[in-house]
Amino acid sequence: MPETLPDGFLLDLSIEAGAWDEEDRLACLAERAIAAALAVADLKVADNSELSLLFTDDAAIRKLNARWREKNSATNVLSFPGSDPQGDVYGPLLGDIVLAHETVSREADEFGIEFTDHLSHLIVHGLLHLFDYDHQENDEAELMESLEKAVLAAIGIDDPYADRPLVADGIQAGS
Repeated sequence: MPETLPDGFLLDLSIEAGAWDEEDRLACLAERAIAAALAVADLKVADNSELSLLFTDDAAIRKLNARWREKNSATNVLSFPGSDPQGDVYGPLLGDIVLAHETVSREADEFGIEFTDHLSHLIVHGLLHLFDYDHQENDEAELMESLEKAVLAAIGIDDPYADRPLVADGIQAGS
């Protein structure tokens, strides 16, 4: 499994707000998660593709969530797709993934998992959204969840859904 990004792949990482780790540590964690997702989920990217990661806080992500999703609340991760795919090849502008420190930290504590494992999961989750994966319906949620679990297992992270029921867009499966 490749532990590095494809040649020419540009990861644009910015820390805007929040109590995030040093940029170098975040870049290593992100590169590992993204490389695994590209390989395991067989995601096709154009040459010289670019992905932006913005590390921020709950206040900033709340504003983005209100503006773009009409939900006036903080969330853990938001994804903003870039250029339209050419067939099954995405890029060169993959899009933006935005993460909120307080929510990611709180969820990691609530789930009893390592912060870095949860952050890796959310980066994978956000990336899959950029490749048109979704969890609006149960079948979509099952596919996306299975890909997330496979990617995380490839980098040594336990199943994040093991003790939680499948949720499709905020509705528990079967309800």
